[in-house]
Amino acid sequence: EKGEQDRFEEQADLAVEKRVWLGWAEGVFGLLVNMTIALGTALVLYVGMRNVLNGQLTLGELLVVLAYITQLYEPLRTISRQTASLQSSLVSAERAFEVLDEIPDVLDGPNPRRLETAKGEVEFRNVSFSYGRGSDVLDDVSFKVRPGTRLGVSGRTGAGKTTIASLLPRFYDTDEGSVLIDGVDIRDYALADLRDQFAIVLQEPVLFSTTISENIAYGRPEALAKDIEDAARSANVYEFIAGLPDGFETLVGERGMKLSGGERQRIALARAFLKDAPILILDEPTSSVDVETEAGIMETMERLMVGRTTFMIAHRLSTLEYCNARLEIEGGVVTSASGDVDVPALLAS
Repeated sequence: EKGEQDRFEEQADLAVEKRVWLGWAEGVFGLLVNMTIALGTALVLYVGMRNVLNGQLTLGELLVVLAYITQLYEPLRTISRQTASLQSSLVSAERAFEVLDEIPDVLDGPNPRRLETAKGEVEFRNVSFSYGRGSDVLDDVSFKVRPGTRLGVSGRTGAGKTTIASLLPRFYDTDEGSVLIDGVDIRDYALADLRDQFAIVLQEPVLFSTTISENIAYGRPEALAKDIEDAARSANVYEFIAGLPDGFETLVGERGMKLSGGERQRIALARAFLKDAPILILDEPTSSVDVETEAGIMETMERLMVGRTTFMIAHRLSTLEYCNARLEIEGGVVTSASGDVDVPALLAS
């Protein structure tokens, strides 16, 4: 705590120092501008009076010239007062353009294939992947699941479970091998169409600082109010929402901080129900809730998995009871499999 306080005070002192320097620089600049205006006005007045005395200029004409000069100098005074805020705005704009100019890691290939609704067959074919230059997180992983399979993926922390989930919607591209959906390499599909095939529920649900209704409809912005309510009923969260003073128009706060962990998770499940995607990814969906809440969420997820190809990632083996296929990963390699999943490496051995 003492270390954090010292670090905060150091940064605060630095910010105050920079602010004082900025104020001083702004004041000096303003002084220089005012001195320039004063000297310019004095010079014009001196030359003008000489011309008036010599009869080359009337007094009225001199006053008109001074009035025009006064109007000309006013924008200079405004610029001197706005210099600091202008610099701040330029820095903010530079940072914004840096983000806008960033080239995505994953792009559409030439002439991408359209994909309306996937059947749900998923295959990893000799997939190897690493983050940066480190060792492989996945090493020559191959398996295939048929449409509607509920695949449970287990393993220790860092084994590569979440990486499998990240490769499916092309958050990353494989280093070697390929991921196929319905027999087609996912790199051949249009990226927007591909990602539209997935509904994802994470360990920490991503909720935005807006209403419950907008959060549920995030995957389908055009959804009607009735559809949103039906999705909430399917996720067993309708009664809770209806009991709030503002109902579906209740603001959830930054990252859903006004809701409990179980309530956030149910809203994320309602979002998945509403999107109705053919492939479902559940990444540690109950690891941050208590046992009682987990039981209710698992009942909801069982209904959500019906008719969908599902990838459920979990540490607790009890969470995978609803899966009809299992895959265990250790050190980026498939070590065991059971149920309705084909693993060539294990079949060969």
